[in-house]
Amino acid sequence: MLAGTCVGAVVAATVVLASGTGVAAGGPSADAHGWRPATARFAAPAAGVVPRAVTYDADLVPVGSSIRVDRRTGADGSTDVRLRVTGLRPGHAYGVHVHQKPCGNDPAAAGGHFQHEPSADPAAANPGNEVWLDLTTGRGGSGSARAHHAWGFAPGAASSVVIHDMPGTKGSRVACFTVPFGGRSGGTPAGS
Repeated sequence: MLAGTCVGAVVAATVVLASGTGVAAGGPSADAHGWRPATARFAAPAAGVVPRAVTYDADLVPVGSSIRVDRRTGADGSTDVRLRVTGLRPGHAYGVHVHQKPCGNDPAAAGGHFQHEPSADPAAANPGNEVWLDLTTGRGGSGSARAHHAWGFAPGAASSVVIHDMPGTKGSRVACFTVPFGGRSGGTPAGS
């Protein structure tokens, strides 16, 4: 009886992790080079449950497509972020940015773009002051991008990666992935 209960619990946990809603999917431990990976599969919003990776537009970011974000803070306080997606709409150009807050079932929940030097000036929304990972997917729906900045994230200042339906700053939010960007220096939340 106890063995059957344990097996059932493991199966339930595996289903939660496979859907991308489990926190343990792509935990915070770093590899030998200091990269901290986070991975998940996109799920649809559901009442009372916020998936770790949520799609708001299943045509552009299908349920079950995947995302991986690797982040690293250098000894000098610099930041590297790598993005890899699979299963998205082939041949589509996406805007991808680091945002201030965790994802929610409402696309606006992630707040504005993280900005290293916060400003209400629209000119501050640029790849030098924010983390932009814009990409165009290949024929199979996969794509990747990388950003490097001399500055880092302040703890709690950046909490997600949002995928937009077009590159730049004007696109609608089509998916979101909650990623705990920790840091040792620089950067505070702001932006649009």
